Amino acid sequence: MKHFIVTIGCEYGSGGPDIGKRIAGELGIEYYDRDLVDQVVERLGVDRDLVEKADAGDKVKYEFETRLGPRYANLTNRVIHTQFEVIRKFAEKSSCVIIGRCSDYVLKDRTDCLNIFIYSPEEIRIRHIMEQKGVSKKEAAELVKYNDDMLHMRYKYTTGTYRGDRHMRHMMIDSSVLGLEKTAQYILQLIDLRFED
Repeated sequence: MKHFIVTIGCEYGSGGPDIGKRIAGELGIEYYDRDLVDQVVERLGVDRDLVEKADAGDKVKYEFETRLGPRYANLTNRVIHTQFEVIRKFAEKSSCVIIGRCSDYVLKDRTDCLNIFIYSPEEIRIRHIMEQKGVSKKEAAELVKYNDDMLHMRYKYTTGTYRGDRHMRHMMIDSSVLGLEKTAQYILQLIDLRFED
């Protein structure tokens, strides 16, 4: 197959990372998710907790010394800029699957991208989080709400658009219709059709 990138945006608890891993594993290509944060931490040399707050869209200021005394900068913008650089580097390096991180927006000018958005009904997502994290229904519902709000805010802050905007995606799919395994298979068929030689 040609060089290609699959970006997967998803609602929290809809199984996007699981589906992405299955796709990458089936195709034998790279898979990138939270390790992007690790790349940012390494490159910035900043405390991981601060980077994760900035990654969540919080406006985090950090202090650095200059000859004129301490100065402050917005860590959020620096983290986002560095993540954009990392995503572009990964996309250039080899075919890959990238989960979230506004990767559809970052790579919007590339013609070798397939942008997917995965969603599912809230009750299905709550059940998935209960099983995945071993938490109560109440805790899972709180996690879904918190992460949905945080991810929407971060995407809007970074891109000026909405996560589920169909104009930024080539496919939007409810993972509860087929389940995670068959949703991955369905997306694999699209990849094959889109990027076949």
